[in-house]
Amino acid sequence: MARVRLSVAERREELLRAAIEQIEVRGVAAVRIADVASALGVSNALVLYHFSTKEKLVAAAFTYAAEDDLARLRKLLGRRTTALKRLRAAVRWYAPTGQAKGWRLWIEGWAASLREPALRDVTRDLDKQWKAALTEVVAQGVAAGEFRCPDPAATALRLTALLDGLAVQMTAYEGALSRARMQEWVDEALARELGLERTELTAASR
Repeated sequence: MARVRLSVAERREELLRAAIEQIEVRGVAAVRIADVASALGVSNALVLYHFSTKEKLVAAAFTYAAEDDLARLRKLLGRRTTALKRLRAAVRWYAPTGQAKGWRLWIEGWAASLREPALRDVTRDLDKQWKAALTEVVAQGVAAGEFRCPDPAATALRLTALLDGLAVQMTAYEGALSRARMQEWVDEALARELGLERTELTAASR
């Protein structure tokens, strides 16, 4: 059966999704243009027409994944509810679930970004946007009198650093940390950052 003719935008999106899948399976270092082409049944030349090098394809794939993650985050933080409920929902969503495929992708990205400047720019930008989004909601909660926090930006940095570290432990070392224990520690940290008792946090988030 002949392949459906796609627009340039549709073809790029198809290639980016395939690249993300291949990176998750093979890792950034091992993935090849040929792997992405083979997954879609297209030629290497077609992939190179849209992304002239593997490095550009990988950077674009991570940008695509980052935009998807940020869209989900903004949806959570944009709900019509209290800042506290939005914050708790966001940090709980941040934690890995199941096989943690998304987290495996970002761990690969962090490692590869040490050697790839273009990828480093992508991961740095995602990190900045995450922190900015959390900082804004913390500031909103402070302004509304929901909780106390003298430095929302520092709180966002500490929370994301904790979440990143715990997620790496869960993803890299199977069985090292349960999701339930991780959520407990994150709740404790969030309550501490906002000047609340943990029972106040959980009660207000229902």
